[in-house]
Amino acid sequence: MTKFRPLLAEFIGTFALIFVGIGAIKTAGHDVLAVALAHGLTIAAFVSATLHISGGQLNPAVTFGLVCGRHMKWTNALPYWIAQCLGGISAALICRGLFGRDVVITGTPQLAINLAPWQGILVEAILTFFLVFVVCGVAVDERGPRRIAGLVIGATITLDILFGGTLTGAAMNPARVFGPAVAANFWHDHYVYWIGPLVGAALGGFAYRVLIERRPATGT
Repeated sequence: MTKFRPLLAEFIGTFALIFVGIGAIKTAGHDVLAVALAHGLTIAAFVSATLHISGGQLNPAVTFGLVCGRHMKWTNALPYWIAQCLGGISAALICRGLFGRDVVITGTPQLAINLAPWQGILVEAILTFFLVFVVCGVAVDERGPRRIAGLVIGATITLDILFGGTLTGAAMNPARVFGPAVAANFWHDHYVYWIGPLVGAALGGFAYRVLIERRPATGT
């Protein structure tokens, strides 16, 4: 049975990411560096703050990757997903109340005009693979540098957005899109931001377990 404090930590951390993410896009507009730093610094801060409480996942895709890498049980993952999605919805609803629906839509990761959905799925999958691989290496693997895990994971978010921000918005996180979608009733190409991150996360978690930890893909 998952305890309440880890779920609260996941709710707060995910809330912060979506709240700052929407606000940063409102403020910085097309300045990809500013948006990347806003997301990366938020993740760095809140992963560091919640790592010892919940593992600092703050992302349904990361949670799914840990399940696929056999580092988390399904029974624990489900409450995490609920807490993360509720955090995203709450943040987006507050942003809608503060700034209006159009700002929430603008602050939602979207595909570039010339990018097909399958291309968006591929980009999101690759970027999320990077993220989950890094999470496994610095925050999950006992041999990793856990003291700087938040900084390293935040840096990964930043570099992913620098690459993919103008292509897909580089969400790498279904809650980052689901929250604003619920708040603004904006579902355009929404499936891209579930399929891509979940596939990439599954591959990242599986690859790290089999190739780096060198443990069987099944078992404990």
